[in-house]
Amino acid sequence: MTATKTILIVDDDVELSDGLRVVLERQGFRVIQARDGVQGKQMVYQQRPDLVILDMMMPRMGGYPVLEHFKDKADAPPIIMITANEGSRHKAYAEYLGVIDYIRKPFAMERLLEAVERGLSRGQPSPQDSDAAKDEEE
Repeated sequence: MTATKTILIVDDDVELSDGLRVVLERQGFRVIQARDGVQGKQMVYQQRPDLVILDMMMPRMGGYPVLEHFKDKADAPPIIMITANEGSRHKAYAEYLGVIDYIRKPFAMERLLEAVERGLSRGQPSPQDSDAAKDEEE
């Protein structure tokens, strides 16, 4: 049996964050929440989530400073950015800072769930990798 994965949602929109929490918990995830980037950064170190869903625009500290903090840190969790911002330069900067996916609001829940699954599987061997390892052992 695999351990339950923990997802941290960092978003000041209580309604959206609570809605995401309900959906993700129904998918079997443990969900923790932060209302701004300052609290979100602290929770990454305290709770060690497997994945972070991060809003770009929040009070006290938005998504970019959080991404800048975790850029190139080997122990940083995969981060999905959700945002109402339009424009390719925002997306390009977020990708430069290491987001694994950039999702514009409003979004289909299926789109987010696909990004979550991709993010959680990042760094884990794919079935093809496992087969190749078995072949090498023989």
